[in-house]
Amino acid sequence: MSQLSFSEAEFAGKRKRTRREKFLSEMDRTVPWDYLAGEIAKHYPQEGKVGRQPYPIETMLRIHFMQQWFNLSDPAMEEALYDSFSMRQFAKLPGGRVPDETTILNFRHLLEKNNVAQEMFEGVNLLLQDYG
Repeated sequence: MSQLSFSEAEFAGKRKRTRREKFLSEMDRTVPWDYLAGEIAKHYPQEGKVGRQPYPIETMLRIHFMQQWFNLSDPAMEEALYDSFSMRQFAKLPGGRVPDETTILNFRHLLEKNNVAQEMFEGVNLLLQDYG
Protein backbone atom coordinates (compact mmCIF):
# COMPACT_ATOMS: atom_id res chain seq x y z
CA MET A 1 0.00 0.00 0.00
CA SER A 2 1.11 3.63 -0.45
CA GLN A 3 2.69 5.84 2.20
CA LEU A 4 0.27 7.56 4.58
CA SER A 5 0.23 11.26 5.39
CA PHE A 6 0.73 12.26 9.03
CA SER A 7 -2.98 12.90 9.57
CA GLU A 8 -3.95 9.61 7.90
CA ALA A 9 -1.46 7.69 10.02
CA GLU A 10 -2.72 9.33 13.21
CA PHE A 11 -6.35 8.60 12.30
CA ALA A 12 -5.58 5.01 11.27
CA GLY A 13 -4.00 4.28 14.64
CA LYS A 14 -6.96 5.56 16.65
CA ARG A 15 -9.91 3.68 15.28
CA LYS A 16 -11.34 0.26 14.70
CA ARG A 17 -10.69 -1.49 11.38
CA THR A 18 -13.91 -1.94 9.44
CA ARG A 19 -15.04 -5.17 7.78
CA ARG A 20 -14.38 -3.51 4.41
CA GLU A 21 -10.79 -2.70 5.41
CA LYS A 22 -10.20 -6.25 6.61
CA PHE A 23 -11.68 -7.67 3.41
CA LEU A 24 -9.60 -5.39 1.17
CA SER A 25 -6.46 -6.20 3.14
CA GLU A 26 -7.11 -9.92 2.66
CA MET A 27 -7.73 -9.47 -1.08
CA ASP A 28 -4.55 -7.39 -1.36
CA ARG A 29 -2.58 -10.37 -0.05
CA THR A 30 -4.51 -13.11 -1.87
CA VAL A 31 -5.19 -11.96 -5.45
CA PRO A 32 -2.22 -12.33 -7.87
CA TRP A 33 -2.24 -8.66 -8.97
CA ASP A 34 1.07 -8.78 -10.87
CA TYR A 35 0.00 -11.76 -12.94
CA LEU A 36 -3.41 -10.28 -13.78
CA ALA A 37 -1.89 -6.90 -14.66
CA GLY A 38 0.54 -8.68 -16.98
CA GLU A 39 -2.35 -10.34 -18.81
CA ILE A 40 -4.08 -6.99 -19.30
CA ALA A 41 -0.91 -5.11 -20.31
CA LYS A 42 -1.11 -6.54 -23.84
CA HIS A 43 -4.32 -4.58 -24.41
CA TYR A 44 -3.74 -1.45 -22.26
CA PRO A 45 -2.70 1.99 -23.64
CA GLN A 46 1.01 2.65 -23.33
CA GLU A 47 2.48 5.45 -21.22
CA GLY A 48 4.69 8.12 -22.73
CA LYS A 49 2.43 9.26 -25.54
CA VAL A 50 1.07 12.79 -25.80
CA GLY A 51 -1.86 13.66 -23.56
CA ARG A 52 -2.99 12.58 -20.14
CA GLN A 53 -1.18 9.48 -18.95
CA PRO A 54 -3.26 6.37 -18.25
CA TYR A 55 -3.69 5.15 -14.69
CA PRO A 56 -1.50 2.17 -13.77
CA ILE A 57 -3.02 -1.15 -14.84
CA GLU A 58 -3.00 -2.53 -11.32
CA THR A 59 -4.86 0.53 -10.03
CA MET A 60 -7.62 0.18 -12.61
CA LEU A 61 -7.77 -3.57 -12.04
CA ARG A 62 -8.19 -3.10 -8.28
CA ILE A 63 -10.96 -0.56 -8.93
CA HIS A 64 -12.66 -3.00 -11.30
CA PHE A 65 -12.56 -5.78 -8.71
CA MET A 66 -13.96 -3.49 -5.99
CA GLN A 67 -16.77 -2.58 -8.35
CA GLN A 68 -17.68 -6.25 -8.66
CA TRP A 69 -17.20 -7.12 -4.99
CA PHE A 70 -19.32 -4.23 -3.73
CA ASN A 71 -21.77 -4.18 -6.68
CA LEU A 72 -21.12 -0.55 -7.63
CA SER A 73 -22.00 1.23 -10.87
CA ASP A 74 -19.34 3.35 -12.58
CA PRO A 75 -20.58 6.63 -11.02
CA ALA A 76 -20.97 4.95 -7.61
CA MET A 77 -17.42 3.57 -7.82
CA GLU A 78 -16.04 7.03 -8.56
CA GLU A 79 -17.92 8.47 -5.58
CA ALA A 80 -16.81 5.61 -3.32
CA LEU A 81 -13.18 6.36 -4.19
CA TYR A 82 -13.70 9.97 -3.10
CA ASP A 83 -15.57 8.93 0.06
CA SER A 84 -13.56 5.95 1.27
CA PHE A 85 -9.93 6.20 2.31
CA SER A 86 -9.66 2.40 2.51
CA MET A 87 -10.81 2.05 -1.12
CA ARG A 88 -8.37 4.72 -2.34
CA GLN A 89 -5.56 3.05 -0.42
CA PHE A 90 -6.45 -0.40 -1.78
CA ALA A 91 -6.57 0.95 -5.35
CA LYS A 92 -3.09 2.50 -4.90
CA LEU A 93 -4.25 5.73 -6.51
CA PRO A 94 -1.27 7.85 -7.58
CA GLY A 95 -1.07 11.34 -6.14
CA GLY A 96 -4.64 11.40 -4.92
CA ARG A 97 -6.07 11.46 -8.46
CA VAL A 98 -9.34 9.55 -8.80
CA PRO A 99 -10.44 8.20 -12.21
CA ASP A 100 -13.78 9.52 -13.36
CA GLU A 101 -16.70 7.24 -14.20
CA THR A 102 -15.89 7.30 -17.93
CA THR A 103 -12.34 6.08 -17.29
CA ILE A 104 -13.73 3.27 -15.13
CA LEU A 105 -16.26 2.42 -17.86
CA ASN A 106 -13.57 2.42 -20.57
CA PHE A 107 -11.40 0.03 -18.56
CA ARG A 108 -14.31 -2.38 -18.11
CA HIS A 109 -15.04 -2.20 -21.85
CA LEU A 110 -11.36 -2.90 -22.60
CA LEU A 111 -11.54 -6.06 -20.48
CA GLU A 112 -14.81 -7.17 -22.07
CA LYS A 113 -13.70 -6.40 -25.63
CA ASN A 114 -10.57 -8.51 -25.23
CA ASN A 115 -12.39 -11.34 -23.41
CA VAL A 116 -10.26 -10.89 -20.30
CA ALA A 117 -12.89 -10.07 -17.66
CA GLN A 118 -14.76 -13.38 -17.45
CA GLU A 119 -11.62 -15.54 -17.50
CA MET A 120 -9.99 -13.35 -14.88
CA PHE A 121 -12.94 -13.52 -12.47
CA GLU A 122 -13.32 -17.27 -12.88
CA GLY A 123 -9.62 -17.76 -12.13
CA VAL A 124 -9.69 -15.52 -9.07
CA ASN A 125 -12.89 -17.18 -7.79
CA LEU A 126 -11.22 -20.60 -8.04
CA LEU A 127 -8.17 -19.25 -6.23
CA LEU A 128 -10.34 -17.80 -3.45
CA GLN A 129 -12.28 -21.06 -3.11
CA ASP A 130 -9.01 -22.97 -2.74
CA TYR A 131 -7.76 -20.38 -0.26
CA GLY A 132 -10.88 -20.83 1.85
